Amino acid sequence: MFPLLATLLPSSKLAIALDALVVLLYFLIIIGIGLYAGRENKTLEEFSLGSHSIPWWAVLASIIAAETSAATFLGTPAEGYKTHAFFYAQLAIGTVLARIIIAYTFLAPYYRYKVKSIYEFLTIRFGVATKNSASAIFLFTRVLGIGVRLYLGGLILVVLWHYFYPGESVTLLHYFWGICFITLITTIYTMIGGIKAVVWTDFIQASLMIGSIVLAIWILLHRLGGLHSIRETFGSWENLKWIQSDWDTQIPFGAALSKMLAEPYTLWAAFIGSTFLTLATHGTDQDMVQRLLTAKNVQKSRLSLILSGFADIPLALAFLSVGILLFVYYSRVGKPSIPDNEIFAYFIVHSMPVGVRGLIIAGVLATMMGSTSAALNALATSFTTDFYLPYLKPKATDKDSIAAARRATFFFGILMIGVGTMAAYSVLLNPSLTIIPIAIGILGYTYGGLLGIFLLGMLTTTRGHDKTNVIAMFLGMTSVLFLGKVELPGIINFGHFMPSWWPEIAWPWYVFMGSMVTIICALPFKTPPAQRAMSL
Repeated sequence: MFPLLATLLPSSKLAIALDALVVLLYFLIIIGIGLYAGRENKTLEEFSLGSHSIPWWAVLASIIAAETSAATFLGTPAEGYKTHAFFYAQLAIGTVLARIIIAYTFLAPYYRYKVKSIYEFLTIRFGVATKNSASAIFLFTRVLGIGVRLYLGGLILVVLWHYFYPGESVTLLHYFWGICFITLITTIYTMIGGIKAVVWTDFIQASLMIGSIVLAIWILLHRLGGLHSIRETFGSWENLKWIQSDWDTQIPFGAALSKMLAEPYTLWAAFIGSTFLTLATHGTDQDMVQRLLTAKNVQKSRLSLILSGFADIPLALAFLSVGILLFVYYSRVGKPSIPDNEIFAYFIVHSMPVGVRGLIIAGVLATMMGSTSAALNALATSFTTDFYLPYLKPKATDKDSIAAARRATFFFGILMIGVGTMAAYSVLLNPSLTIIPIAIGILGYTYGGLLGIFLLGMLTTTRGHDKTNVIAMFLGMTSVLFLGKVELPGIINFGHFMPSWWPEIAWPWYVFMGSMVTIICALPFKTPPAQRAMSL
């Protein structure tokens, strides 16, 4: 087939045709899996939990795919490119610790109470007001978090536009159509296939993503002539740092503490900040926990969760290695005039071999579609279980529930397109923005309140009241804005309300601060005996 194409097309058009063929084949496989998986979804439990029938190894791959969004695929190399270091990988330490805690604290109650939405646990433990508030926080945060990541899906298509039409200027409309195209395809197969489509397409996407990043490292090393090129660029291996220094002993205690808290990639941030962040994202977020609940039992779910944590370490190192290799490569051939976020996408489009380029473009799209599909299914499940069935249609049939979940999937897909477009607009205004701190920072503002209440419910049996929990969550989320001196450009700078001696605090600490404030505010109030009896 390829020799025939070569006789019919000029070399440049043949290259485009081959790459397009690879990407098209990927889309056909993913959509086919989604349609096939959705054929047996007759109840909301099948749509949202797959009847607890998914093998543990498929759940493991699905977790990896969900964690490795397009923000990771393109954003983590940008971190390595900018910092010339492996500091970001330190945060993987906390992700392993947090998963072990979640595996032996959170998962058993979710299985025991047979929840579809994990916020149902809060109804049992505290009451409806706590559940509604927590579910609303999740819906709001997940739409924003995934929406921001969708900007990178539009980015790869914009880089392609640059490649095909180098003289044409790029506008917000180009990002919009890229974001819209990817999101709508993902929404369609998620609407039809439910969680089974999410998990099995994630398995394909995780395999493609891992293969793509390994291939990128091999190609870069081959172009550079081997590992010695890195040492030549940096002068010595010692100049390539792996661990961020935690404490500056040359300055007073207060100044050293402020300096440490302001730096996002330190060992303290890894052991404390990253642990609390992962407790929130993997223990109290319907997006991640829902796929864990598709496993056959709690033991298989624990195995998938813990192993995924250990997989994070080599993956983070691999993505950062790509960024460092890109720095070495472009220090030799000349850096293009593009934002740092686009550096890996630029290399993929302009420097990858034909066919391989199509494969890695499919890998980028795979990472974004994997995290987006999971979020869409989780959002639909949470909305249907926590709001539609209790309040809008209490007597809904299985058919009604499935239809509502599918409509909700489409609605949240449209919202994500809007958020992704706004993220693209922000980067166009300020090309120096990097997407990972923005994407994870959004979680930090709200998930501290969520985690604080879940920890209170999991670790105590008598503390926390339904009504005061809502106030405690609000105070926990608000405290992050002030304690973190968060600035909303053009709106408000919360740092103005803090004393001048208060330190700047980096985003990995946000969830820790928010959860501690939430627990402190909720802990003095007792759970009523009648509510306590429900959870026994």
